Amino acid sequence: MPFKQFLVLICLALPALGFGQTDFGSKLARAAESLTEVHVVYNGAYFNIPYPNGDVPKPFGVCTDVVIRAYRTMGVDLQKLVHQDMKQHFSAYPQLWGLRQTDTNIDHRRVPNLRRFFERKGTSLAPSQSASDYQPGDVVSWVLSNGLTHIGIVSHTRSSQSENYLMVHNIGAGQVMEDVLFSYQITGHYRYANP
Repeated sequence: MPFKQFLVLICLALPALGFGQTDFGSKLARAAESLTEVHVVYNGAYFNIPYPNGDVPKPFGVCTDVVIRAYRTMGVDLQKLVHQDMKQHFSAYPQLWGLRQTDTNIDHRRVPNLRRFFERKGTSLAPSQSASDYQPGDVVSWVLSNGLTHIGIVSHTRSSQSENYLMVHNIGAGQVMEDVLFSYQITGHYRYANP
């Protein structure tokens, strides 16, 4: 096979292998890391927020707000995208809160809804116990030992102890970067780059 044809085949195969998101994923990871420089108090209260591009008051946030704010830095409004998809496909989303319609104040701030959105609109990868399967900018969801759901973003920084990428998340101590990828039961592994 001529070398030029070989290169064309390689270039066509890269997106299917998950390499098309590399630049976006790297930038998203750095955006998530920058959030750790901002002090945030964990607060999962219901807030009335503007739509689109609404955000809870700056000093507050939960795990989903880390994901929402990192994507917003990249020009991606998950509040709007989740709302639009839920409005068109409400029954496709978890029915855990007794709601009969969408709520732009809270829908995107719920881990099960973000998981479903990423499953529907992004790439859903099989959760694994191999650190090499996780790349900067990947979104990971977990279930904690108490049954609560959790979500975070793979950073660009590796742990000096385990060589795993650190996770940017907020589990109660604010927006932090920690070596917790395998600390909880992984329930989802996603790559999402809004076109």
